[in-house]
Amino acid sequence: MTVPLDTRQAIRELDAGGASRSQIARELHVSRNTVRKYADMKDMSPAAPVSARPHPAIDADAAWVDSVLEADLGAPRKQRHTAKRIYDRLVEERGYAGSYSTVCRYVGEWRRGHSHSPREGYLELAWEPGTAQVDYGSFRAVVAGVPRTLRLLVVTLPHSNARFCVAMELERSECLCWGLRLVFEWAGRAPRVLVLDNATEAGRMLRGIVTESELFSHFRAHYRCEVRFCNPHSGNEKGSVENAVGFLRRNLLVPVPEVASVDELNERLRAGCERINAGARSRAGAPTPEALREDLAGMLALPGAPFDAVRWTHARADKRGYVRVDGNLYCVGPAWHDRELVVGVRARSVEVLADRGRRVATLARSFGEGETVRNPASLIPALVARPRAFGESTIRRDMPGALVGELDRCDKAGRRKALRAIGRASEHSGFGAACEAAARVFASGRVPDDASCDALARRVAAGGSEPGQADLAVYDGFLGEAARDAE
Repeated sequence: MTVPLDTRQAIRELDAGGASRSQIARELHVSRNTVRKYADMKDMSPAAPVSARPHPAIDADAAWVDSVLEADLGAPRKQRHTAKRIYDRLVEERGYAGSYSTVCRYVGEWRRGHSHSPREGYLELAWEPGTAQVDYGSFRAVVAGVPRTLRLLVVTLPHSNARFCVAMELERSECLCWGLRLVFEWAGRAPRVLVLDNATEAGRMLRGIVTESELFSHFRAHYRCEVRFCNPHSGNEKGSVENAVGFLRRNLLVPVPEVASVDELNERLRAGCERINAGARSRAGAPTPEALREDLAGMLALPGAPFDAVRWTHARADKRGYVRVDGNLYCVGPAWHDRELVVGVRARSVEVLADRGRRVATLARSFGEGETVRNPASLIPALVARPRAFGESTIRRDMPGALVGELDRCDKAGRRKALRAIGRASEHSGFGAACEAAARVFASGRVPDDASCDALARRVAAGGSEPGQADLAVYDGFLGEAARDAE
């Protein structure tokens, strides 16, 4: 029997609080083996659902339906959506293919679950050591010469007035968990209590009822944190972080920063926060570095394994080998056309797995909408199977012109051999280094093979031969001859 996630969270929280294993088992009505399993578990990161059954038809649109129903709570009663109206919009706007009865059941369950709310919300104004507040702000920056609007995740420890911030591209649950993990590792401890609001993508509180995102539930179970959600539009319940968002933006992001990457920006922000914290004071008047020691004493030790902030979903590749994730297309290669794949969405990357967990591709994440992300190396397996298709393949525009010319002059067997060598070298050294290595091998009068192309690509990726050093290309020839002898 599967143990519910909230029970797993309760086991870890009680264990962190010092309760005995037998006491936890009695209180939660579970076995001691179950308590030991989850209390000692090092990693609570969500696993890839590679063997999960297909979800019901409404699951893909559930978040959209929730948002419509929540928005209706502020509309006149006679102008709210009926189940029929929601079904019509799903069909017209989102291509819904499920039945009307499924929509009726889902809307009915949602309304029954949200028909009553407690008269009191979550209110916490006594900030004990080990409690953190979390919020977002937005700002402008020039990244690699391009003006962009970014998000600033701010975490404060109200007891000591310590402030931390991380820049990121989006306010999604995987980005939130990734940013919080960076802050926890920065501080060296995890807060015992996190105070958030609806805007953080951790969950939502509506009429006193909190619905957490699944990924955030895994996250806080991993770090054994408690969580409290503020009432919507009640900034006074987390005034420390509300003030810190504006303070850090004025002091660290004015004038508009110009950086080569978001990572460089985060290095600047970390140095700035450390400088500010060193000179700040707590509300009680003590220096922040001194009060921070009390905060850290009230916080939790970090788990032995870092949390993998990944949101897993399913996607079907189209006939060209593209999967659509969050409105953007990612190329996994035509060899995977019309296949059901598992996609892991992280803060900076998108990982695609086959049905049994085999890694198909890892691509940089796109933060726009309607964009296409390609990795030319993902096209190579299909070209190895059909080398004559190289003449019309889009991979030609990703290769140096000289290399394209050499591949055009190869016969079918030679082209297959060279493309296979480029593909295998790309796995370790990257596509650009593999292409340069293949071009050098062609220039020496040989067709690239796996051994020589990989060896040379590794040196290219590492910076190539230094001036005055011996030309090591001759050894690539020896490697190629050895590989041919082995065949």
